[in-house]
Amino acid sequence: MKLVLFDCDGTLVDSQHVIVAAMGRAFARAELAMPPREAVLGIVGLSLVEAMQRLGEDDPRFPAERLAELYREAFRELRTEPNFSEPMFPGMRGLIDRLAARDDLLLGIATGKSQRGVAAVLAHHGLEGRFVTIQTADDAPSKPHPAMVLQAMAATGAEPMDTVLIGDTSFDMVMARAAGARAIGVSWGYHAPDLLTQSGAERLATDADELQRAIDELWETVA
Repeated sequence: MKLVLFDCDGTLVDSQHVIVAAMGRAFARAELAMPPREAVLGIVGLSLVEAMQRLGEDDPRFPAERLAELYREAFRELRTEPNFSEPMFPGMRGLIDRLAARDDLLLGIATGKSQRGVAAVLAHHGLEGRFVTIQTADDAPSKPHPAMVLQAMAATGAEPMDTVLIGDTSFDMVMARAAGARAIGVSWGYHAPDLLTQSGAERLATDADELQRAIDELWETVA
């Protein structure tokens, strides 16, 4: 049995606008200058405290934990507003439905979101029950530590070479490789394609159809 793991933000759903908005509220409430948009998107995928530490350039005086809590509060507020949106990227809903219907694959998620955040995304898009393992920042160290992938494999009985992680950041690629798993990068997320390749992506997909082909062909490359 093969295990196909998906990152969430930047891979399944486009959450950049709400992430930047929540970050802006968090920094404003902490009376700190908002980092550049590029810097904020560059840390998407990390667990919140780790992300804030990076935005604070690892200064021990930087209030990373406080900012993480302010961000959580702001995100929860934004989720209740009428114009809130975390749309799935084009073609990804159909791809998930097709993969979930196969009897040779299991699907999972490995994300820096919380379990609560993932549950909200899946409920909003009607994707409950598609993923047999959901690994989050609540359950493991931040990416690129391999724990999320290792735990997903342990939960499903999948072997490393029968597991692939699909993600949009270098953190995803490094995490997959550190766990001995395969890695496919997607170009529509928050890190540049060249960085994904340098970080261990075996294949790059530019749309959902290409991603489907990459998954279908991936294990044919195993010697």
